[in-house]
Amino acid sequence: MRIHSSYLRFPRDLPTAGKRVVLSLRVRRFTCSDRSCPRQTFAEQVPGLTRRYGRRTERLRSTLASIGLALAGRAGARMADAFGSPVSRNTLLRLITSLPDPPSSTPRVVGVDEYAQRRGRDYGTVLVDVETRRPVDLLPDREADTLAAWLAERPEIEIVCRDRATFYADGATRGAPQARQIADRWHLWHNLGEAAEKCVYRHRSCLRPMPAPPAEPEKDAATAPPSPWPTGHRFAERTRAKHATIHALLAAGHSKRSVARQLGMSINTILRFSRATTPEELFTGQWQSRPTKLDAYKPYLDQRWQEGCANAWTLWEEIKEQGYPDGYEQRPRLRQSNSARQAAAGRAPAALGPDGHPLDPHPPDALPELDRLQLKAVLASCPELEALDGHVRSFAHMVTDLQGDQLPEWIKAATATDLPSLQRFARHLERDLDAVIAGHSQPWNSGVVEGHVNRIKMLKRQMFGRAGFELLRKRVLLA
Repeated sequence: MRIHSSYLRFPRDLPTAGKRVVLSLRVRRFTCSDRSCPRQTFAEQVPGLTRRYGRRTERLRSTLASIGLALAGRAGARMADAFGSPVSRNTLLRLITSLPDPPSSTPRVVGVDEYAQRRGRDYGTVLVDVETRRPVDLLPDREADTLAAWLAERPEIEIVCRDRATFYADGATRGAPQARQIADRWHLWHNLGEAAEKCVYRHRSCLRPMPAPPAEPEKDAATAPPSPWPTGHRFAERTRAKHATIHALLAAGHSKRSVARQLGMSINTILRFSRATTPEELFTGQWQSRPTKLDAYKPYLDQRWQEGCANAWTLWEEIKEQGYPDGYEQRPRLRQSNSARQAAAGRAPAALGPDGHPLDPHPPDALPELDRLQLKAVLASCPELEALDGHVRSFAHMVTDLQGDQLPEWIKAATATDLPSLQRFARHLERDLDAVIAGHSQPWNSGVVEGHVNRIKMLKRQMFGRAGFELLRKRVLLA
């Protein structure tokens, strides 16, 4: 091999002090003396600085790839331009795609869950090392065969954390028969919450009595306008307190501007409160005090809601036959009225459970006093809800204290109740009993996997329109 010639290369480097840097390299070209060699000449490369056909130094290339992994195309291009190394969004995406996969390692505890490539259409599978909390791989679908093939190549896996989807259960059973499967506790609690909510809905008539008819006004108070905000309402009590304070200061001889300075209010607010002889005069601007075309039909809507009808279209058709003048396109007031009745009728179940679930696994002492009294009244009036409350609380203790050995007894007791939704939930647990018991006994769960599913959603939004599977996989594994 001998020197054939030389030429100049000008690779771009990282900017310095905001200035663009271009290196000038004289590169030698060598000629191979072996006639059997398919290549006749070879260009010289500087290790760690240049690569074949590269127009950027290795450190600039790695910096742009890091920007692309963090921000994707458009946002990454704007950031690179701010750094003084302008590139196009497509260049950043090509740099991400050309990156090698991270060093593969076989996890001992793997978490499996699905993610949406196109919600409602295409779904994939994300696999996470639960111990290191790092993603291991992305699969293009959520089929049992794909998961089984991936697990079969890694016999070192000992534990598989998953939800209770049948395709993941089947894939884990066939691909990793040596591994112990663990059903995630959050999904079990969520499913129980849905079943309990259906039970509460079936007994919604026990949550609140029928609305009492309005009392006849006394003769001496017939001329007094009714207060649209009852005693105990937060807005009403706050307004009454302000009204009393302002009138007390004015009666003590303070000027209106002095009262405004003391209370930190505007002078217009003080004038408005001072002109009102009673606090109720300040409530007239609220929507509850305005008459609507729906007022005449509210008693009927209350009755139908107690009977279990919560469909807005059905309610509109029924009151339309009674003379309601507006069409269905004017239904917001109907929905507002129906929502108010739902809130009123659902106050007890809301007190029974947080985050939309009907019952609360915490002890009653942890509830506010009003909610505790409502809970006690509801459970005393409905034996079915009282039984449901006991089953939900015992299930919660099993989840929090990892007492999976008690689950068969709980299933037997729940199946014997007169609560169809709870019975179906309990029977459904028997289909995956070993994984469910393990989920109630082992400390492992799929929480870290759910976190990566949310992270994938963010990455997809960053690459809207360009979030193909290969590009998404690179960002999930490398970012």
